[in-house]
Formats: sequence, structure tokens, C-alpha cells
Amino acid sequence: MNESLLRRALLLIAVLGLALGLGVWRNGIDIASPDVIWTAATLPVVAALAISILRDFWIGRVGVDAIALVSMSAALLLGQALAAVVVAIMYAGGTVLEDLARGRAERNLRALTDRAPRVAHRKSAHGTETVAIDQVAVGDELLVRAGELLPVDGVLIDASARVDESTVTGEPLPERRGAGDALRSGTVNVGEAFVMRASAIADKSTYAAIVRMVAAAQTAKAPFIRIADRFALLLLPATLLIAAIAWYLSGDPIRALAVLVVATPCPLILAAPVAFIGGVSRAARAGILMKGSAALEALAQIRTAIFDKTGTLTLGGAELIEIDVAPGQGTDEPLRLLASLEQASHHVLADSIVRIARHGNLLLSQPCDVREHRGEGLEGQVDGMSVVVGSRPLVLGNGPLPSWAESGESRYRDTQVLRVFLAIDGRLAAVFTFGDAIREDAPGTVEALRSAGVTRIVMLTGDDGAAAEKVSASLDLDAVFANATPADKVGTVEAEKAAAPTMMIGDGINDAPALAAATVGIAMGARGGTASSEAADVVVLTDRLEPVAGALRIARRTRGIALQSIVVGLGLSGAAMIAAAMGHITPVAGALLQEGIDVAVIVNALRALGDGRLEHDRNGRRS
Repeated sequence: MNESLLRRALLLIAVLGLALGLGVWRNGIDIASPDVIWTAATLPVVAALAISILRDFWIGRVGVDAIALVSMSAALLLGQALAAVVVAIMYAGGTVLEDLARGRAERNLRALTDRAPRVAHRKSAHGTETVAIDQVAVGDELLVRAGELLPVDGVLIDASARVDESTVTGEPLPERRGAGDALRSGTVNVGEAFVMRASAIADKSTYAAIVRMVAAAQTAKAPFIRIADRFALLLLPATLLIAAIAWYLSGDPIRALAVLVVATPCPLILAAPVAFIGGVSRAARAGILMKGSAALEALAQIRTAIFDKTGTLTLGGAELIEIDVAPGQGTDEPLRLLASLEQASHHVLADSIVRIARHGNLLLSQPCDVREHRGEGLEGQVDGMSVVVGSRPLVLGNGPLPSWAESGESRYRDTQVLRVFLAIDGRLAAVFTFGDAIREDAPGTVEALRSAGVTRIVMLTGDDGAAAEKVSASLDLDAVFANATPADKVGTVEAEKAAAPTMMIGDGINDAPALAAATVGIAMGARGGTASSEAADVVVLTDRLEPVAGALRIARRTRGIALQSIVVGLGLSGAAMIAAAMGHITPVAGALLQEGIDVAVIVNALRALGDGRLEHDRNGRRS
């Protein structure tokens, strides 16, 4: 029988036995004495608990549930059948409550694995066939119908698509994607059907990696929890000692029974696991995947944060920073002409430019008579206009720079940017500036980390010192290490870790060794490589930096809740044991009080599932 069903059955037997015995006692029905009925209802719980304890002992584990076994057995031997059946109900009810608490705490994690994609619609010369996702190969064209899960990672072939990424990233609003944009498995098509090209097999796609990390999250046990388990073992001899002293000093074995009944290991053995599972689940709901309770506990103790620069503190690509246009000229038409011409280019910027224009809903035209000047730019005809784009020498030759464009030249003279000039019918119309811009949320994230208790923030980069210092000047950093190789990054992380618990945040394959070396490695998984995600302890599934601070807040709040539950629960249990030893609590009242403590501890631990004071990652609203 399923263990959860067995626990519910035992609880039902004990409750029915208690009710039947009370009915017989109240109405004077002469079918059996109430004590016999209560004893019969208690024995199945005693037997199941004894078998469980013996099974644990056989594999080298000593369970603190032995306290419940001793208290029920002692109650039966002392003729306190009512107390025994109440303890049986409290114990069986506690196990059922534990199942419910764990189930609720793990719900978000299970939801991720339960909805994994199963099939794909593959296009071929003979039409469309439905296949298992493990049969999808890189390069296959796949049809994704409205409302369906994306089966594997890929690239959009059609002009546009609307995708709900909330189950993967936590983003509440659907995202619009254009041709050439990356798509991730496990997200949902909330628009019209579209065609995509697979860029990874199922096992190497985003959702498969998430499922593997969720499996690790559900099995890993935090050191905090292991310490609590070991400390709980001390509760058994301590309880027996207090019970023996109470019996010896009073001469009343009922006092010893009352001590046994009120003693509860629940604050130690349940509070920490329920709180930590709840914290991991809360993080998953926010698009932060933690590889188990151990990662969450380690994150709660972080004092130093190390950021990779490119792709982490910055956007990591050639982003359009600014458009300077000639007087009387808007920005849309030059961008449309640039993107139209770039459709015929193989330059590294071409796809980015086309994507930017399409995201702005600009209608691109088909260029003709295109000539590419390798390393300089290209020229061609767009809508009957002669368009030239590229370097200043190609577009202007030796001609002077118009006054409206001079400010941009001076503004970016000492900056690592790419300036793209565009001329229409022989006249300079616009200058586009591309560069690796700092993420908008980077300053706020650094500030939030300091507010959360991080005392040292460092940037690591393989770029030169000038580029590093420019980023550092915009952020409140304590140190910058430039020109760093992957080996240098590992060395820096290890040096910082020797001084204080350290987290490393990165996104690239070259960050994987440093992520693994840190106390906690955090991978920016939205665009990062599989290697960095696999090496990390925490993966941020959104392409934003704020969740790093959010993860830290969740971790610290969760650990605080677990510790609070343990301290308060043990304090209440200890006070109840002293009161019982002094004769102020009867065994039946003690059983009810013990269950009240258990419920309070579990309910408090479940607060880790909630939002607390966690700020919304995007807009600063309460989440």
C-alpha cells in the first residue's frame, strides 16, 4: 500500500476508535468497554510505527519517532487507553499533516516536471508527422500549434510568434518573438501556429535541464537539515531522563507518561525540510531554479558577490545604444532602410539589426543590387533609393562630418562601440551606435544585494582595464579584475571564498569553472550555455539580473523561518515537558498540546512558500 494512504488509514482507524469508545462510554452501551475499543484503535498505529522504526534501525538510522512509540506503549501498560488513542491520533495526524505540507511545498517543483513536452510535429516532404520528442534532431522543422508546448529549443522561422514563458521564467506576460529569435522548450504558444527549427535535441534543451535540476533539488539535503536530524536524536534520551526524574521525585508514573506524551521532535525533524522545500519552490515560481536545499542554505550565508561582466552585468552583445539622425529626419525610416539592406548581409550585426527593426513593427523591403565591401559595409537599392551603410570612410570618404553627427563622435571617442553610418541617395542620414550596454537593472541589483547583507561586490572580466573601468564607474563595486583568463577567474573566486562565503554570477561556458569553484554558482540561464547552467547551484531562468538579489532574499528569509520554527517549537515543547513533570498537564491534555505545537511549527515553516517582503523583480512592486 502507498505509504501516504496507509498513514491516512491509520488516522481514520484511530479517530473512529476514539469516537466509538466515547459513544459507548457516554451512552452506556454494553458491547465492549471503552478501554478495549481505544486499545484496539491504538494497536495498528503502534504496530506500523514499530515496523517503521525497525526498518530504519536495520539500515542504520535511529528515528526520533521512538518517543511516540514509547508514550503509546507506556499509556497502554499504565491503563491510560484514552491517552494512548489520543497520542495515536496526534501521531498519525502529524504524519498526514507532514505529507500535506511537503506536497504543498513541492507543488511548484512537481508542476515543472509534470508538464514536460512529450511529442513534436515534424515537417517533411510528405507532410507533418507527430513523433516523440526524443526523435527530433537538430535542424528539423517543427510545427507548433496554438496552445501547445514547444518541444525543444529552436529558432523561429515564421515572421512572428507569441509565447508564454511563465512556467520557465516566471514572466507573467506573453512575449512576442520575431524571425530568427531563440525559442525555449517548455514554453507555450499562445498565438497562431508557427514553424520553428530545432537547435538542440530534447535532452539538451532548456526544459530537460530544468527537469534534471528539479530532481536534484528534491533529493539534496541541506547541512542545516542534517544537523537538525542529528540533534533530534538527543531528544529521545533527554525525554526519557526527564520522565524518569519526574517519576522518581513524584512517585507517580502518570507524570512520566505526560512528559513522554508532550515531547515532540517535530520542530527539529519537520520545520527545516518543509521550510527549505518551500523556499526552493518559491524561488522556482519566480524563475529561479535552485539545485536543492543545500544551495539555498549556502546562498543564505553569502557575504561576497562576484559578477562576470559580459552578458551578466552587461547585455553581452552588440546592442543598439543610440541613433543620431540628420535634422528633420525621424529614426524609424533610417532604421527600416538599414535593416532592409542588412537582410542581404552576413555581418555579425545583421541579424541583430533586423530583429530590432521587426520588434519595432517596421515593414522591411527586399533590397536589390547589393554589393558588400568586406570589412567596411554594403550598398544597394531599397525602394528605389540608393543606400550605403558601414564605416565612415565607406560612407563619407574623405568628406567632413556634418555638425549634427560630431557630438556623437566626441561622446563615444574613448568608448568600445561600433559606429555605423547610413547615407541615402548620397547624403548622410543617420549614425547608429552599437555597443555592449550595461543592463538597466544592474545598478538596482547591486544596491539590493548590499541591502540584503552582501558586503563586497567584485567584477571579473576578460576585457581590458579601460572597458572594465567604464562599467565599474556606473556601478557601486568594491573591486575590478580585468584581463582575466578562466584560470584567473577560478583563482580570484577561491581567494574571495577563503575570506567569506562567495557567490559567482556568470553566463558563458568560460564561466563554468568559476561557478563550480564558488560557494554558490549562479548561472544566467536565459542565454547562458548548458555548461555554465550545469556547473551552477542556482540558475536564473529570466534574462534579467534582479532575480539574483531576489534569490538571496528568498534564501535568507527561508533560513530565518526554519530557525524560528525550530527555536520556538523546541521552547514550547520544553516548557510543556517541565509543566508535565510538575503535574500540571495530564497525558490527554499533553497529547492535544503536542499536536498544537506540531501544527504551529509546520504552518510557520510553510510561510517560506509566501512572498514575505520580496520585491517584484521588474517594477519594484510587491510580489
